Amino acid sequence: MDEKMKKILSEVKEKIKGVKDLNVLNEIKATYLGKKGVITELASQMKDLDVDARKEFGKALNDIKTGASELFDNLKNKLETEALNKKLENEKIDISLPATKIECGAPSILEKLIEEIEELMISMGYDVVDGPELEEDKYNFEMLNIPKGHPARDAQDTFYIEGEEILLRSQTSPVQVRTMLEGKGEKPIRVICPGKTYRRDDDDATHSHQFMQIEGLLVDKDISLSDLKGTIDVIVKKIFGENIVTRFRPSYYQFTEPSVEVDISCFNCKQEGCNICKHTGWITVAGAGIVHPNVLRMGGYDPKVWSGFAFGFGAERLAMLKYNINDVRVFYNNDLRGTHSFDRKDSE
Repeated sequence: MDEKMKKILSEVKEKIKGVKDLNVLNEIKATYLGKKGVITELASQMKDLDVDARKEFGKALNDIKTGASELFDNLKNKLETEALNKKLENEKIDISLPATKIECGAPSILEKLIEEIEELMISMGYDVVDGPELEEDKYNFEMLNIPKGHPARDAQDTFYIEGEEILLRSQTSPVQVRTMLEGKGEKPIRVICPGKTYRRDDDDATHSHQFMQIEGLLVDKDISLSDLKGTIDVIVKKIFGENIVTRFRPSYYQFTEPSVEVDISCFNCKQEGCNICKHTGWITVAGAGIVHPNVLRMGGYDPKVWSGFAFGFGAERLAMLKYNINDVRVFYNNDLRGTHSFDRKDSE
């Protein structure tokens, strides 16, 4: 029996000699080691042997299985290595060739600008909060000191959804109201509320029925107009440069008292007069003011203890000024040719 097994192992060596194809090798392996292979069928003869002979036969059978498996595995590894080297040689890449230019996307100008302001405000201790775009009248108007029948509502040209109670928010100020209610008049608030707002308007180069607002609210003790001035100054210097000068002009908003318009010195002409600043040397960029006592009271804060300021920027207006864009519709059109007017290094 040993001679028969040695002969089988010699046959295996002879059969695989000169084999260069993995498929052929696998076929030979199945002939000897498969379920009905020559070596496998030898095991069926063990039942006719006595105990001692069976032990000896089993050891010899394992040896031949191990020897044949090693022969097949060694040759398989050799053929696979040769095939891989051949493939690498045929498919090698010349890294000295110029690369294919791939067009890369970039964040939208509005997204980039808003993220810049968010990062700045977070570094100053503010939270970024959001709220529903489909809003209730009481949050959008009434709790901001604009009761029903107030003429200021007409100027908003609101999109009403259900009667006069459900609407598309005309400002992100309702988020500030909801934040005050969550504070329950017990803790300071520092939040910034960027988001979409909606007003009935005819779309043209400077108007849109949908636009982005970036509003901020701070409620604490002993807050003054100088705190607001300092905060606004930091923001506009971040956007337009360290040489920008800020000024406040008296204005009127229902939810702040006193209220101000925020102007910045013209970054284009250095206040000498140009088309951007309409030859005044100043550009209006925001509205702001000290939070009205009625708004604090309706938000759950005692105006005798707490005070605060609020401000609001139009994201599109800031972006149009910063990137010299003269048509607000560029932000919402799908024509990619419009993006070539933006400097890529500012968009990465």
